[in-house]
Amino acid sequence: MAQKSGEAAYFLGFDGGGTKTECVLARADGEILARVFAGPSNPLRTNYTRAWFSLGEAADAVLGRQKIRAGDIGGICAGIGGAGRSTVAKRIASFFERGYPNARVRVTTDLEIALEAAFGSGEGLILLAGTGSAALGRDSGGRTARFGGRGPWFSDEGSAFDIGRRAFAAVGYAEEHRGPETALSNKLFKFHQARDWDALYERIAKNPDDVFPQTFPLVAQLADKEDAVCREILSTAAASLAELAGSVAKELGWTEREFPIATVGGVYGRSKFFDAAIAAELRKIVPGARLLLPGISPAEAAVKIAIRSGSLNGNAA
Repeated sequence: MAQKSGEAAYFLGFDGGGTKTECVLARADGEILARVFAGPSNPLRTNYTRAWFSLGEAADAVLGRQKIRAGDIGGICAGIGGAGRSTVAKRIASFFERGYPNARVRVTTDLEIALEAAFGSGEGLILLAGTGSAALGRDSGGRTARFGGRGPWFSDEGSAFDIGRRAFAAVGYAEEHRGPETALSNKLFKFHQARDWDALYERIAKNPDDVFPQTFPLVAQLADKEDAVCREILSTAAASLAELAGSVAKELGWTEREFPIATVGGVYGRSKFFDAAIAAELRKIVPGARLLLPGISPAEAAVKIAIRSGSLNGNAA
């Protein structure tokens, strides 16, 4: 975090993940002036160059809409996937500090701003599932517990990446007569506008995040059309997500009590079957959980944090 001086009266909030970045611009009184979306900005899933490009593109777009200069920005809060690692947070913070000379910069995780969006400073549990997956909870005393979110190779169960990877495997098994038939076999190549496996292999080798997570909408669509294989994939994903929430609840001592839980991320609201499966698994593992939806977006929560931080340091009205 870097402290800056000045009378700048505008603030930026970012929600950056493995698929997209949301940026909002607000006045010091909290009024949202502009909102844009850009590409991915989790540097651990893409790279720093692409992350900085997405963040810069988003910021330039919202400032351009209001004809605001970088020097008019008094505070920035960016919730970025991968920023739980101090080296990542420092490099992202340095990027903003170079471009916004009067801004107080805070870089935190996408989970932290999601928690703020759902519960403010109160207690609750976030079950995040987008390109990756993780769960974060905070009790009334401020104690936190987090599980998941360690990347696609040995974590992120139930995420869009995990679901897409399983869909590709299911098509391969069906072709080799080692698994049941699925409507995925007739739709996967057309969905990705690929001629054959070789074309998909090249894309996966270049960047699997550009292929596997993008397959989730197809699986969700076919599951709602009663494809048994897609339903099995999503049922497994739902159980994995509920286990994440259960692990956090156990760590915080919430297994025998009620608590609020919010679902955040791109996999929710895309499939009636999947949403119902997640709710059912949560009832099994954390029966005291009360499902709710955040009242604001994580990016809006981030800009509120930026304003609050600026106000505490005399930079906001």
